[in-house]
Amino acid sequence: MRWLVLAALALFVIQTALKALRAPWQVDDFPEALAVKVELLPWLFPLHMVAGGLVLLLIPATLLVRRHARWHRPLGRTTAIVVLVAGVTAFPVALIAPVTPVSARGFAAQGAVWLVLLGIGLRNIKLRRLHAHRAAMLLMAATTTGAIFFRVYLALWAIFGELRHYEMFYAADAWIAWTLPLAATAIFLKRTGASPFDHR
Repeated sequence: MRWLVLAALALFVIQTALKALRAPWQVDDFPEALAVKVELLPWLFPLHMVAGGLVLLLIPATLLVRRHARWHRPLGRTTAIVVLVAGVTAFPVALIAPVTPVSARGFAAQGAVWLVLLGIGLRNIKLRRLHAHRAAMLLMAATTTGAIFFRVYLALWAIFGELRHYEMFYAADAWIAWTLPLAATAIFLKRTGASPFDHR
């Protein structure tokens, strides 16, 4: 059962990543709010979507080979570069022609936390603080899952929610999609004694 659940999660992550990678070339299917962003950000929006899709594939791959330095190091460097691109481009994508001001701040905050955790993780590995590096990267991975949970919650709202409250839920989703997994991971790390600020 455990492997079935993991396989289902892996397939869902891959499907979400591939959808993000295809999105820049399927703009005709975009809802109006996203279509406006494509018009205003003809280069940045596709770059963000492609980088974001790649990150969803690269982070799990990098974590899976963490015990094999031959693979982990080059994958980690590649992941860091792609996260940097996706994180920096997240700000204009979030703030220009937002669905709501609250959702724009939520997406921008996610990008900021993402980049801060990346910076902490890189500093830790440079100083050979392996435990702190691992903690920072797990927190960054948790923040990344917001891209997946955001779509899951929106799909559930489309099924069970009311259309008139869509924008309100969209704004809330922009925050809870990444803060909940981030908080859950932080609690888990605290219970295991791990911290991105561990100087061991």
